[in-house]
Amino acid sequence: MSDAETTQPAQDPSHRPIFSFSRRSGRLTDGQQTSWETLGPKYLVDVERAELDFSVNPAFRVDPAELFGRDAPLVVEIGSGTGEAVVAAAAEHPEWNFLAVEVFVAGLARTLRRIEDAGLSNVRLAEANAVEVLEHMLPAGSVEELWIFFPDPWHKAKHTKRRLVRDGFGAVAASALRPGGRMRLATDWEDYAFQMREVLDAAPEFTSEHPGAWAPRFDGRTLTVFERKAAKAGRHIHDLSYVTAD
Repeated sequence: MSDAETTQPAQDPSHRPIFSFSRRSGRLTDGQQTSWETLGPKYLVDVERAELDFSVNPAFRVDPAELFGRDAPLVVEIGSGTGEAVVAAAAEHPEWNFLAVEVFVAGLARTLRRIEDAGLSNVRLAEANAVEVLEHMLPAGSVEELWIFFPDPWHKAKHTKRRLVRDGFGAVAASALRPGGRMRLATDWEDYAFQMREVLDAAPEFTSEHPGAWAPRFDGRTLTVFERKAAKAGRHIHDLSYVTAD
């Protein structure tokens, strides 16, 4: 999990945007700085910004086939953290393209090193607000699967409005997914799991693959350090899986 995954602007333009992450500003280690400088140009998307340093210019678009140098199914992971899950998946599925979206720079730097060490060519990274990536950067219908694993639960009652998966998110996610595309989610925070299910069950763009129940654990999600810690602490992992209409 990352504290710096994704954001969703408030729908009312008279209010300031509400972000679902807390942007960390810690310094990079020397090794992370080296990875950022030497590997960033190879794997990082050069995102055109709007006003904020993690924003996406509404006019900015990428062509996934051009970005990866080939046409292949695209998997997008929101809140990729240090890249443990996305790099493992990319190594397991060289026939797929993977875009990892994150705003935690140290996590991105570690992901860059993981990609390079694994010798992968099918992963790209975007330092950006994920909702703006889905709304603006990616062409409509271009994503095969959208992964949201262990987003920040914002567990204090006064902060739950910051959660990524809340009213309105279904339409944003569905706009990027192809017809019949899939969204996979996982969380170790029970009340957030129920919120996710309530929000997405009510989203007309999606159909649950396990109505009224939890999905089985996704075999394609590597068992990360974070998930091991959650299990050791006695927190139950809830999985969800939804598809868009064909």
